[in-house]
Amino acid sequence: MWVVKLGGSLDRDPALRTWLALLADCGGGRVAIVPGGGRFADAAREAQAHWRVDDVAAHNMALLGMAQTAQLMKGLCPALECADSAAAVRDVLRRGRVGLWQPFELLRSEADELTSWDVSSDSLALWLARELGAARLILVKSCALPPRAGPDQLAALGIVDRRFPAFARAAACRIDVLGRDAADTLGGELRATAACTD
Repeated sequence: MWVVKLGGSLDRDPALRTWLALLADCGGGRVAIVPGGGRFADAAREAQAHWRVDDVAAHNMALLGMAQTAQLMKGLCPALECADSAAAVRDVLRRGRVGLWQPFELLRSEADELTSWDVSSDSLALWLARELGAARLILVKSCALPPRAGPDQLAALGIVDRRFPAFARAAACRIDVLGRDAADTLGGELRATAACTD
């Protein structure tokens, strides 16, 4: 089973439809999608800067931003099934569908290791991959990617969040970072591992 995180920066990119259609067609029972926060998470940052609310409030607003992106993705691709927890994602996958995670289970009332801007939807995707026992985590980015860069270099360049390298070192799954134009490549890998559903 694979977790595929689609970066929030794709929220106005025509490639988003391509990715969603591919995963819906070929990922049934095998793929969980994590939405980035995109513009919705940016709004949380702006609100925190304006009102000076704490990181717990900002974290919760950013998670709700991810949920808004999930609703956008569902609107673009109704075949996807929203799931509010890791357990709900497992249920969606058991039924042969593609799960679209809304991370409501990570809403917090007190600060912890996740309630910081050092943690973005990239690290939260890794959290979900761990909870699901995923074999692979794929992060899809719209920016240019340096060849063969590891988590530390990607974090230094701002491509993944600052906490991601530490979480990645403890991860049991394979981690790949792909560009926005790599849908055909991933589609080929999905088709090679199982027959594509009609």
